[in-house]
Amino acid sequence: MDLFIATFLKIFFIITPFFVLSVFLTVTHDATSKEKKALAIRVTISVIIISLVLLFFGKHIFAVFGITLDAFRIGAGALLFLSAVDLIKGNKDSGKVGDKDISQLAVVPLAIPVTIGPGTIGILLVIGATLKDTSSMIMGSLALVCAVLVVGFMLYSATVFEKIIGKQGLLVISKITGLFVAAISAQIVFTGIKNFLGL
Repeated sequence: MDLFIATFLKIFFIITPFFVLSVFLTVTHDATSKEKKALAIRVTISVIIISLVLLFFGKHIFAVFGITLDAFRIGAGALLFLSAVDLIKGNKDSGKVGDKDISQLAVVPLAIPVTIGPGTIGILLVIGATLKDTSSMIMGSLALVCAVLVVGFMLYSATVFEKIIGKQGLLVISKITGLFVAAISAQIVFTGIKNFLGL
């Protein structure tokens, strides 16, 4: 039970649920409640699948493709920066949200790299390495799924949060979130470059 609680809390906080929620609200501001709920479910399923794969096979996948965590940091950071620019500028294309467009947000950028960023991947790789026996693997997996489900529930209830915040508040959050996303993406890239070059 201690392993379950420790793993749950570690994963829940490394995902940064309120940051994920603010990005979710920002990129889906013109979507209907039904579309948001459908997207929330897709994001949750995507994150669970990706997280479990990384937990059990992350090191092997990175080794097979010759990818280092620092290389992933640089790539994910660059991708995240493009999302940040769209948030700050208020990209006109994001105003037209159809079923096809909104479904494309589920994996990139909402699942990766917003929810599962390099930091989360690093934690998952470390946790995966510490799960030695079957019981600890089951506990670790359950804790991971529960943590993601809690975040998924927050996204599913995004409409409630949006009503509380209001359109003007959402606009402010959009700009502020964009700035934070840009800063986080820059930090991710700089950390990747620094570690890659051994500085």
